[in-house]
Amino acid sequence: MSMQDPIADMLTRIRNAQQARHETVEMEYSKHRESVVRVLRDEGYLSGYEVEEGQPCNILRITLKYHEEKPVIDRLRRVSRPGLRVYRGARDLPWIRGGLGIAVVSTSHGVMTDHEARKGGHGGEILCTVE
Repeated sequence: MSMQDPIADMLTRIRNAQQARHETVEMEYSKHRESVVRVLRDEGYLSGYEVEEGQPCNILRITLKYHEEKPVIDRLRRVSRPGLRVYRGARDLPWIRGGLGIAVVSTSHGVMTDHEARKGGHGGEILCTVE
């Protein structure tokens, strides 16, 4: 069976793993997933990730981050989805928790946070929000 929305699947795996207090979560590798995970790691929501070569496909292993035994990510929500794409210009990007959270945006210059997109004047597809 083919997967319709791999980004939503990845976010759900992260949410479920954090709720179960796992240290890592694994999934099939894709460049798009890696770019979203890289943004979350750079913003301090994840400890790290690694790509493991394997057969028949590569594996993306994400190391989750906790602070005082609570997950660092409070809320992880998919915004744009295959049935309803959400695009915004640089001026219309959402503010998450007054700037304390982030929106992950896919632009023509790569996947970045809403703060970086606003600063560079780039709009794009809002993939997810993180609080």
